[in-house]
Amino acid sequence: MSARAPDLAPALPGIADIQGLAAGEMEAVNQLIRSRLASDVALINQISEHIIAAGGKRLRPMLVVLAARALGHAGPEPHQLAAIIEFIHTSTLLHDDVVDESDLRRGRKTANALWGNAPSVLVGDFLYSRSFQLMVGLDSMPIMRVLADTTNQIAEGEVLQLLHVHNPDTDEAAYLRVIERKTAVLFAAATRLGALQAGADDAMQQKLHDFGMNLGLAFQIADDVLDYTADADALGKNLGDDLAEGKATLPLIHAMAHGGDKVRARLRTIVETGDASAMPEVLAAIARTGGIEYSRQRAEHYATLAARALEDLPASPWRDALLGLARYATARNH
Repeated sequence: MSARAPDLAPALPGIADIQGLAAGEMEAVNQLIRSRLASDVALINQISEHIIAAGGKRLRPMLVVLAARALGHAGPEPHQLAAIIEFIHTSTLLHDDVVDESDLRRGRKTANALWGNAPSVLVGDFLYSRSFQLMVGLDSMPIMRVLADTTNQIAEGEVLQLLHVHNPDTDEAAYLRVIERKTAVLFAAATRLGALQAGADDAMQQKLHDFGMNLGLAFQIADDVLDYTADADALGKNLGDDLAEGKATLPLIHAMAHGGDKVRARLRTIVETGDASAMPEVLAAIARTGGIEYSRQRAEHYATLAARALEDLPASPWRDALLGLARYATARNH
């Protein structure tokens, strides 16, 4: 009989504790990122530095390191995998901001707002190709297979999301398909690769993959809730951006599914037109139908599944850090 699944208990470390535990590791990863960003094309350096310097919590590369350490790996090899994951993530941010016509990310002007769409797309391509150069340097077919499949799924997710823009018929299942490919698969790749680097068997690699996938789903659902509930300054982007872009995320999808006929018809029109000025109406409909609470419950569900995936890992500060991230995914305010 397997051990009882670890729960998200108050004793788990918070985000600051987790960052402190991994600080030395992430400093090594950041140094590697900066050294491998270098190009003799000045504009590439400028745009790359702008988005890397914007910071963020580096959750995805941190997951590689935490997973490898939780499974007993002590060497520096996970740092390069972490850098690869961050390059892939950063390239998707550059492309996303162009597609979404975003002008603010993490409280700073986006690269496309500063330099234009074409340079942002091309530097995103540079970061993708640089990540593949680093992959080849590792000379591991299993690693390259995971990363090649992951980047392909991310691209599918971007196209799927585009197909659902201004589509009021987007339901919860379609929404989950998008966020799985667009967000969760990179979390899953990060934790699987950490396990692979640690020499874990296929079954343990799958458990870490499942942890990352469910963590990514919890993280994205919680992020979509914040687009309707957070303080704009804390969030680092404009509230209502998803609505303005015609994206029906889970709180709004729930409201459309459970509102009366008149409300449903009005919400459909708002999604079709991307009418950001209708935000008060949308918030009222979401409140009446319990869309925020429902979405938070769904995020908690996936966070719990993530925790259960770690039930066979030996107790350690690294395992506790992974569990702490599952709790953090749904408890954060930005």
